[in-house]
Amino acid sequence: MRYARKVRYLGGLGVRQDDIAKIIGCAPKTLRKRFRDELDRGAAEANAAMAGYLFAAAKGGNVQAQKFWLRTRAHWRERGEPDDPITGTEAQSNSQVVLHLPDNGREPELTEALRKAQEEYFASKQRR
Repeated sequence: MRYARKVRYLGGLGVRQDDIAKIIGCAPKTLRKRFRDELDRGAAEANAAMAGYLFAAAKGGNVQAQKFWLRTRAHWRERGEPDDPITGTEAQSNSQVVLHLPDNGREPELTEALRKAQEEYFASKQRR
């Protein structure tokens, strides 16, 4: 197909399907019917590339990238202080919390970066 490569490229850039259809000169419905694989593949390749850049930034010590990765990929969440403490517990708001980071032994730099991010996080909590 003569437009397949262009559709895949534009889809990967995040160009709206209506706009891609205008660029190649067809109706949006025809675009989706004839170039479904190219649209899907372009978007998937772009997402994979961005994930690679994000992962590299996180491994390189970018704390924001590490936090974003952990929130979106590892489903970590920050928990606020409870409004009402649970009765019958001895926990206090300044009690030490220990997080166990998953470590498969294959990414020692990432493991170390995660530990540093955790230490920074808890150090900032203690300063408050």
